[in-house]
Amino acid sequence: MNILRPFSKPFLSSVGGLALYCVTALLLGFSASASAHQECAAPGCAASEPYHGMPAIAAIGARTGKYMEIPEAAKGPSIDPAKGYRIQELGRGLYMVTDNVYQAMFVVHEKGVVLADAPPPLAGFIAKAIREVTGKPITHIIYSHAHVDHIGAAGQLLATLPRRPVIIAHEETQTILARARDPKRPLPGVTFRDKYTLKVGGQRLDLSYHGNGHEPGNIFILAPEQRTLMVVDVIFPGWMPWRRLALAQDIPGYFKQVEKIKSMDFDWLVSGHVARAGTKTDVAMQHEFLQDLKEAAGKALQNTALGEGMDARDQSNPWAVFDNYIDRVAAQCVNALTPKWASRLAAFDVYIWDQCFTMEQSLRLD
Repeated sequence: MNILRPFSKPFLSSVGGLALYCVTALLLGFSASASAHQECAAPGCAASEPYHGMPAIAAIGARTGKYMEIPEAAKGPSIDPAKGYRIQELGRGLYMVTDNVYQAMFVVHEKGVVLADAPPPLAGFIAKAIREVTGKPITHIIYSHAHVDHIGAAGQLLATLPRRPVIIAHEETQTILARARDPKRPLPGVTFRDKYTLKVGGQRLDLSYHGNGHEPGNIFILAPEQRTLMVVDVIFPGWMPWRRLALAQDIPGYFKQVEKIKSMDFDWLVSGHVARAGTKTDVAMQHEFLQDLKEAAGKALQNTALGEGMDARDQSNPWAVFDNYIDRVAAQCVNALTPKWASRLAAFDVYIWDQCFTMEQSLRLD
């Protein structure tokens, strides 16, 4: 099988770009001495010199001495250390509870409370936060999706309640949870395919599904009266998305969901993560970054020559040829994005390599 066949001759012979650090940087970190680099000549060992034009930002696997500072725009209100959490009112009876890393949402109605998500880091805070607002019981729990870091405290929470609430989720989430058989994530009792409207005690939440972006079953939760949208693990207000575009299973689907969120009418966004609620401005910024990422990776794919600088003895190793090529594509992508975005998105340096690797792979294969 010729794995180079999907690429055209002009594509493969285009002018080379920038590149990833050698394997020493990936495995040993930047603290390894230059003499150690030069002395190692065994197969699989690091080359004596890094790729030409290597970005200053540490590559994946390399130890970072000091990460970039968090921009002020990405920071949220501080949390009382003695309390461990804060709540923010988003509209009539609607609240976000957060430890400034994870977020959940709850809405108070005439007879109780509807809770959206139960992240384990908030396990000790959710009940306290609700009691700050109301003494009413939890009547419903909505799962944004199946990932344990967002709903893994549901089982613990249910064990403390006098009556089991109604659990609502997408049917894909039910399928994933049924396979997992995880007591920390009890199965939903109500599921839906496309849309579901929950009307209870004068409050309304519109649930909708827009395909596999982050994970199958990841839903949008809209509180229309309060003009608040909850979508988890897609938008990260003020921050670089988590690694590999937040582990998105479908990269084109992820881009499509960001477009959908951008088109919707709301004031507040509960994103499941980071230190503050988001806004339309945050969505527009992440959308702009994603467009720049796609353009940078696309140009790097076209402008990077295959096999450039490799030992001639490795040319018959197709895995090595592509490793060398993809590393240099990612490096060119990182260099292209750094001037504009390094100071605008928190944790740009933490995950920019991940994003460039993910984007080039999607452009080649999706």
